[in-house]
This record gives sequence, C-alpha cells and structure tokens, in this order.
Amino acid sequence: MTNTDMMIAPLLDAANADDIISSSLSFVRQHLGMEVAYLSEFVGDDLVFRAVDASGLEDMIDVGQSMPLEQVYCRHILEGRLPEMIPDTGLEPLAQDIALTHAVPIKSHVSVPIRRRDGTPYGMFCCMSRQTQTNLNDRDLEVMRAFANLSADQINDTISLRTQEEELRATIVNIIETQSFDIALQPILDISGRRPVGFEALCRFQAEPYRPPNLWFDDAHTVGLQADLELCVIKVALEVLNHLPEDIYVSVNASPATVETGRIGELFEPYAPHRIVLEVTEHAEITDAELLLDQLLPMRAAGIRLAVDDAGACYSGLQQIVRLQPDIIKLDISLTTGVDSDVVRRSLAGALVRFATETGAKIVAEGIETEGELATLRELCVPLGQGYLLGRPSDLESAKAWFGNAWRESA
Repeated sequence: MTNTDMMIAPLLDAANADDIISSSLSFVRQHLGMEVAYLSEFVGDDLVFRAVDASGLEDMIDVGQSMPLEQVYCRHILEGRLPEMIPDTGLEPLAQDIALTHAVPIKSHVSVPIRRRDGTPYGMFCCMSRQTQTNLNDRDLEVMRAFANLSADQINDTISLRTQEEELRATIVNIIETQSFDIALQPILDISGRRPVGFEALCRFQAEPYRPPNLWFDDAHTVGLQADLELCVIKVALEVLNHLPEDIYVSVNASPATVETGRIGELFEPYAPHRIVLEVTEHAEITDAELLLDQLLPMRAAGIRLAVDDAGACYSGLQQIVRLQPDIIKLDISLTTGVDSDVVRRSLAGALVRFATETGAKIVAEGIETEGELATLRELCVPLGQGYLLGRPSDLESAKAWFGNAWRESA
C-alpha cells in the first residue's frame, strides 16, 4: 500500500459520497497548504461549484454558484495549454491573461480533471491559493490525482444511481399512465356456506420478466411514486364493483403513507361505502398515527370498512390492531398453515377470534389450503376465509361465475 493509499483508506469509512468528497477536499487543501479547494461540474458553457472547502474564506465561493468556463482555467488545462499544477501563476503568461487570476488573486493553482466513466469531462478537482507555492512537487500532484479519482468514483456512482432512478421513475410513470397491470380477484368466502361475500383485489404487473407486485411498489416508493401507483391500482380495482352483485364487497390495499395523503377518499365516492373494504398493509410503518386516523375517520363514518392484515405474524401487526381498531382482522397465513395440527397456532387463532368478538370485528383467515385447516377454523368460529383451497386469484369473468344463473349483471 502506497502512502497515498494510506491517506485515502480512512475516508472510505465516510457515511456517503458527499462526506467522502468533502473530506477529500479538506485533506488536499490542508496537505497543499492552500486556502480554497473545490469540486466543480461543467454544465453547458458554465462551471458550477458542487462542493467547497475554504475555511475562513467561504465568501469567495458558494456551492451552486456558477461562472462562465471562458473566465476560468479549466478548458486550458483540459486542452493542455495550462499545466495541472502551477506553483506560481506569475510564470504562466496564459494565466496572467485571465482576469480571474488578478481578481482573486490566484498565485498558485492545482487542478485535476474529473471524468465520467465514458471518459467525458465532468468537472475539476481544484485547489488554489493567494500565495505562491514554489515547494509544490510531483508527489503533491500524485496526491491530488488520487483524491480526485476517489471523488470521481463517488460522483460516477451517484450518476449511475441517478440514471437508474430516472429510468425506474420513467417505467413507473409509464405503468401508471398506461395502466399496465391486471386486477386479480381472490374470493373471500363465508366458511360455513362457501359462498363469496367479497373479493380481495390483487395487482399483477404485465412487465416481463415477471416480478412480484411488492417489488414494483417498493420501486415506486424509491422514486416517490408509491401513492400514485397505489391510487391508480385502487381506482382500476374499484371498477369491478360495477360488475358484481350489490351484496359483494371489494377489498383494496393501501399503505399508511398513501392513506395519509388524503387522496384516497375521492376514489371511493362513486361507490356504495358498504361495498368497500380498505385494507391497510402492515408491512409499511405508520409514520404519523394521528394523521392516519384523521384521514380514516370520515371514510369509516361513511360506512367504508377498515381491515388490517397479517394479524398474528408479528408484534407490529398486533400494534396495528390496537391502534386502528379495524372492522376486519385478517389472520396471517403463518397462523392458518397447520392450525389443525399445531396447538400453539390454534390457541393464538382462538385468542384473536375472541378478541374480534369482543371488539365487534370480523375475522378473515388467509392462506387456507387444506380441508383440515378449514375444519379447525370453522370449529374456532372463524366466519370468513380465503386461500387456494377456497379459490385462487382470477379475472373478473371467473369472479362473476361464482354467482351463476342466480344473478344477472345489471345493464
């Protein structure tokens, strides 16, 4: 490991790219004994200062400030008319011809290009001083280049992430604008009669290769479009109510953050409130409980029912139940699976049934896959259930087929 590598190594423990760049500028400025260090970006015909270290001289350069490239050294250095290291600008006729040299004044200057991964110039990693630095040597330039390269790595990583986010955002926007997803309806049955009382609306994205829906919603969250995507899916899902019997409800899923936006209520207005169940997903943390409850209050007062899923899966799920006091509690598949052969699962499920009875809520058991599980849940007085045994998620036509000749879709 070289001495320069030993200088750089501690900086790699910094929290993020900005910290590494700031620490790099501070180190080289102090190492070279200069007053100002900065990292710039070329934007059109301007130089924009992206990071600055100038202890006591902050008024000279502000982050975000720009200057025309024709007024600075950058292009001359890139094109070889000026050297990267200038111990004494008085000995460089071209530097003397640049007004900035005298305005600052700049007596010594070291500047190394920062390049993108495709080789094109991004900007400059620069130090300058109002004093000549005749002791500058090749080792100092080596140190400058090493820290410039370190900063270039951070910048290029950031550019790559930004590009990926922009592409991802464009993909999510396209999904929203073109509604490139399908709604799958999984029946929720009255366990005693095995007749649907409602359907949970699930989203299936059309993009190839197939990815689970939760990954698409996670991506939407990453680019700030989680609420937009969820609301788009809910809007499309609610339209199936126009094609199902009046006594059948549809359950739609929303994260707490989407409910907190206050935008969801308007989607419910065209439909009978008793036909809508809003299922608040447990996987996302409630960041503002009071705001969430305030947004839920008018919807619930109008007759829309609230469901909380994954009950019994974890402590946070139980906290959701206590906090939200839902109309419907959905037993998590981790309790349902093997409930007929596991006394612990059976006891926990029974406790939640008793809790629901005392609080006026209804239980829906998720993930029912065997007749044994169904029989045990019936014994525990669980009224409603869903799962592959009772019906897989399917399209609207399959959902309508449950009602056969006993029902005709209204015109």
